[in-house]
Amino acid sequence: MERLKEELEKWKERVEKLEKAKADLLLCKLSADGEYVKAEEELIKLKDFQEKQHKDIIISFHRELYVLNQENAELKREVEKLKEDLAKCSSVLSQDGQIKKKVAEMKMKFTRMEDMKDDYPDMNTHCVFHVTTKIPFRLNQNEALLTFEDEEVAQRLIKMGNHTVNLDNKIADVRVKPFTLEMGITFELHITISGKKINISEVPELSIPEDWMRDKLELNFYKTEQGGGGEVENVKYDKQSRTAVITFLRPGAANSFVRCTKYPFFVNGRCYRLSVSPNTAVHLEKFQLYCGISKKTILLKGIQETEDDEESVQDMIEIHFQKPSNRGGEIEKIKYVSKGVTWVCFEEDI
Repeated sequence: MERLKEELEKWKERVEKLEKAKADLLLCKLSADGEYVKAEEELIKLKDFQEKQHKDIIISFHRELYVLNQENAELKREVEKLKEDLAKCSSVLSQDGQIKKKVAEMKMKFTRMEDMKDDYPDMNTHCVFHVTTKIPFRLNQNEALLTFEDEEVAQRLIKMGNHTVNLDNKIADVRVKPFTLEMGITFELHITISGKKINISEVPELSIPEDWMRDKLELNFYKTEQGGGGEVENVKYDKQSRTAVITFLRPGAANSFVRCTKYPFFVNGRCYRLSVSPNTAVHLEKFQLYCGISKKTILLKGIQETEDDEESVQDMIEIHFQKPSNRGGEIEKIKYVSKGVTWVCFEEDI
């Protein structure tokens, strides 16, 4: 019996140890289950974060790709424009090295009168005019040009690149770009008005020899009804064009014809009216082709469309870029285009 009791006690102790071990294992299992749940939650969060980050990276990549494509397109347009300018520059040069260029009608700025180096002050009149062509620039939709009083302001804004502008409580990101002007022309026009020669046109067609016609023209201008003229040195007559050039012997004799355009011509008992004009010699000096970047003007691109009218948007842009807090300054001129295309002309400072 004693041995049975001892065996029973031993088995009871073993059972208690096993129960305790079982309880410990259950506690470990519960703890492990909790850790597993936490690990799963962390894994889900990590996956969500990775997916979101991946989406952000893709969105950022597409944005950068779009900006790069836009800049690439702009660079291509600028390259094409430079090619066109180069072609224009090449087209105005002929094989013999002379420059041939059609120039649109424009106003000329009188620069000065020059004294002629001869023995007679009234021999010839020499005038100098400065001519500069206007350079057109194509301003597209949702673009603006701003010309500042201080060129440092324009250069500072160009270096900044992107600007945030408040347009009627709407934030707009615009890009500031420099731009290359097309080819322009500047030159001095020298005009010498002869004091001894006059041009004659509308000479009547008469059935007389050419030398007779020259003699009659010489006699007619030897002394006119208006008291001008004088002794004639030479008469060049062209029957086909019905024109003549009369050269007087006395310097300054042609000056009396400058303000008159019609003179009587008596021949064979009839009176005709001849057209008289000054004889001039014209030549160009200091001819230059130029193109470049405007240092005081900036080009704004990417202006968003608003419900406001064009003038209001232009005023808001001007106010923004005039503020020193926006790194701006005083604006001389501004032009904004909300729809369509317009042309803006630049002139070289004289």
